[in-house]
Amino acid sequence: MSQSEQLELHASDGGQVSAYHVRPPTRARGGIVVLQEIFGVNAHIRRVADRYAEAGYEVIAPAFFDRIERGVELGYEQADIERGRTFPAKLGVDTPLLDIQAAIDELAPRGKVGVVGYCWGGGLAFLSATRLKGLSAAVGYYGGLVAKFKDEKPRVPTLLHFGEQDKGIPLRDVEAVRAARPEVELELYPAGHGFNCDLRASYDAASAERALARTLAFFERHLGG
Repeated sequence: MSQSEQLELHASDGGQVSAYHVRPPTRARGGIVVLQEIFGVNAHIRRVADRYAEAGYEVIAPAFFDRIERGVELGYEQADIERGRTFPAKLGVDTPLLDIQAAIDELAPRGKVGVVGYCWGGGLAFLSATRLKGLSAAVGYYGGLVAKFKDEKPRVPTLLHFGEQDKGIPLRDVEAVRAARPEVELELYPAGHGFNCDLRASYDAASAERALARTLAFFERHLGG
């Protein structure tokens, strides 16, 4: 059975955030950093982390919002969405990337490290691939930021998942990413934004399971273990 705990990450700028940390039931085959949505490291993100731990990886999910307010865990009502959006607006992308680097460095002794992010975290996963050190693979789910930064070239193998019915990420943006980054694996699903989250109305079980299978196979190829 996986074992979970809270730990503190210390970034290079002196910042400190908490993180959900899960060890696998057996010897770790590598590490994975799970990057949150705009709702904080809530019950859903913890379950996502647990699932990767059950697959044999040691997992850290940094609580980026701790830089502004400790212990933020939001739901999926409109008020939660509106509040959640305020945190990335204040943090930008450079500061969360420092926290991601701290998590990568924490996991590095366990072997190769990958990142996987969802929503806001999906964009951060792409930027982790283009800017950070010590990574071996990156996966992003419905990252709205990716199109904005599509001209940045990933340094590691990268896989991106998008929903064909995502009202927040038009298909023209997805195709622009595909055109700019032909080296990136890009998968489309007959689903909307947030299709991986079983607490949201947009949850699509078939698409979620297909994306997870592809993600695990991708990590198996590039993280090994």
